[in-house]
Amino acid sequence: MRFKGSNMAQIIDGKAIAAQIRGELRDEVKEFTAAGNRTPHLTAILVGEDPASQTYIRMKMDAAKEIGISSETKRLPKHTTEEELLNIIEQLNNDSTIDGILVQLPVPEHMNERKICNAVHYEKDVDGFNERNVGRMCLDMKTLMPATPYGVKVLLERLCIETFGKNAVVVGRSKNVGLPLAILLHGDGRHESKPMDANVTICHRFTPPKELAKHCRNADIIVTATGVPGLIKKDMIKPGACVIDVGITRITDEKTGKTKLVGDVDFDEVRQVAGHITPVPGGVGPMTVAMLMRNTIEAAKNLISKNIKCNGNSH
Repeated sequence: MRFKGSNMAQIIDGKAIAAQIRGELRDEVKEFTAAGNRTPHLTAILVGEDPASQTYIRMKMDAAKEIGISSETKRLPKHTTEEELLNIIEQLNNDSTIDGILVQLPVPEHMNERKICNAVHYEKDVDGFNERNVGRMCLDMKTLMPATPYGVKVLLERLCIETFGKNAVVVGRSKNVGLPLAILLHGDGRHESKPMDANVTICHRFTPPKELAKHCRNADIIVTATGVPGLIKKDMIKPGACVIDVGITRITDEKTGKTKLVGDVDFDEVRQVAGHITPVPGGVGPMTVAMLMRNTIEAAKNLISKNIKCNGNSH
């Protein structure tokens, strides 16, 4: 979709859509607590002092406060051992007053990220990284989905971007973004998780540049998540395609000397060809945070349902 009299793509306002979702979630929390349930609670764990991680944690806690979710951040020194972190996660898993747990990634290099993600109980895993949640998503089953892919899915749905039978290219194959995105895009929409029935091609760092360009030119939807600035260029875009840029990299502007955030897409050029395009920042990022909040509320509701079933079976 393009604006009349303009050859420019429609810029997808992720901030506005995320704000709308946060408003809906705020109403949902009010309804949930009015029914006699306690306020959903989210605990975040931050290991070390990475500036970007601190920013992301602050954004998540601000969103929780706005929605009415109670939250706390456990800040641990960088030299925390893997065993110490695993013990803290286990304590949180066993705390019945906590509905959602997230460990801000990346963790320090001396820790095994997969082991840490799997340690978070799948019912409280609002990041959707536990192997059980990943497995259920692969089988198109209802589960807590990884927040960024979930955010892209909801973004496409809210914009009424047709995915059924369309050609989609996912650039990047990370286990937290690229791979789950490909699964959500190509899955069978008749099933619980309501995937999107697209024809999906996955490209990655070893895809030859000519092949990457060829695949992209055939795509109705491109989702890129590589962290390689300017990777997706104007001549790689099918006219009218929807371009979702998940990549985010801080670079120094050669003209001003100041740092700025950019995505994988050559934004100013690509928007001359595409039909829809997300900016960086302000596109996918706010949606990720909104979906984390949705997962937290979902986790709280699931735990209430589980407790009701357990109490019912004990009589």
